[in-house]
Amino acid sequence: MAGKGFTVKKNWDNPIQHPMPVAARVPASFAIGPVAVSPATVLAPMAGVTDTVFRRFIRHASLFTATGQSPATIQSPTTAHGPATASGPAEAHGVEDVITNQQSGCGLLMTEFTSADGLSRMRESKRKRYLTFYEDEHPISAQIFGSNPETLAEAARIVQETGFDMVDLNLGCPAKRVVGCNGGSGLLRDLPRIGEIFRAVRAAVTIPFTVKFRLGWSDASIICVELARMAESEGLNAVALHARTREQAYNGQARWEWIAAVKDAVRIPVIGNGDIRTPEDAAAMVDQTGCDAVMIGRAAPSNPWLFRQIAEYTATGRYMLPTEADRWQMIHTYFEMLLQEAEASQSLPRDGRHGETAGKMKQFASWFTHGVPGGARLRQQIFLSRTGREILETVDCFFEQRIAAGPSTADTPESADNAEAAADPVTTCAD
Repeated sequence: MAGKGFTVKKNWDNPIQHPMPVAARVPASFAIGPVAVSPATVLAPMAGVTDTVFRRFIRHASLFTATGQSPATIQSPTTAHGPATASGPAEAHGVEDVITNQQSGCGLLMTEFTSADGLSRMRESKRKRYLTFYEDEHPISAQIFGSNPETLAEAARIVQETGFDMVDLNLGCPAKRVVGCNGGSGLLRDLPRIGEIFRAVRAAVTIPFTVKFRLGWSDASIICVELARMAESEGLNAVALHARTREQAYNGQARWEWIAAVKDAVRIPVIGNGDIRTPEDAAAMVDQTGCDAVMIGRAAPSNPWLFRQIAEYTATGRYMLPTEADRWQMIHTYFEMLLQEAEASQSLPRDGRHGETAGKMKQFASWFTHGVPGGARLRQQIFLSRTGREILETVDCFFEQRIAAGPSTADTPESADNAEAAADPVTTCAD
């Protein structure tokens, strides 16, 4: 359904370092139709990543209050606007207290992209595997892909009946097998068909309907402004633009100037996506494009605190960095959530190997241990583990020994680790 995905690099090509623009801030909230999203941050749909466990993990990892206190013990300061302390935030350099989030640094969660053809054909009981979500995930949007207007309309009806707050159309995935079926970014070569899909889905549901797309198929066919205007005219409630072409995949710089062009062209909300790695990046995108919200994809698995950091930065002008103990807690919590979900679903084989769950733990280990001193050794031990519980014990043992040993002058990311992390791809699709 969501598929095996597309190879996405963990590193960025010559990332631009953005200082905090004086007047910029990620909005405290925005609305997609009748649905309020607060703050204006969105977790991007990523195949193989944004299942219900990861979505809830991000939502709770992002908790933050207006006073700057957060669930984890955060001690290391950022250098963005000078030092902050572990006892509370630094003074808010002229940023109003109201410009913050309410409960979570992540305002809107999105599912993995799901095949409309598959949804329309399968039994209702089987659909739950792909459309499962929990009450603490609201507001949440389900993303679907396909190329047949009637099938997509039926899938959108299923999404609405399941209880999602909105439905999103994927016009961004660059994976060859998706494009080969004229889905994802493959449809960017067929604007008339996109118009038919917009009309069919809009007529089928009453919940907000949005679309996520790229600049176009290639530099020779940039159609994002025309597509956004079409979406508005057909009654869609918001658009999200990943500011790269299909041919770019995840290479080169995201071209934020096109997000600004789309924002100038339509009155419905515009969500910007591409190259947001830090709170400074998020603020700079809002400052340079005027977008209504920011969407974060591949940076989320490597830094699950990013949404909270954006909220802290917006409220105070500073944000806190996680300690090694925080990173241990984060990895342990996510892996424990995966195991509990597998055990609750009774999907475990008799040998307790957790099957798909252990595989996902190994996949995420390469994200979560990126930049951790000794991370290469930990990853090797994880990949040799046979069961989910064995993987969790390996992680706990590694961090227990490191923290018990205390800080060391050798506690810097190994050069071999960095080279490995830069070259090691993760299979997913962040369209």
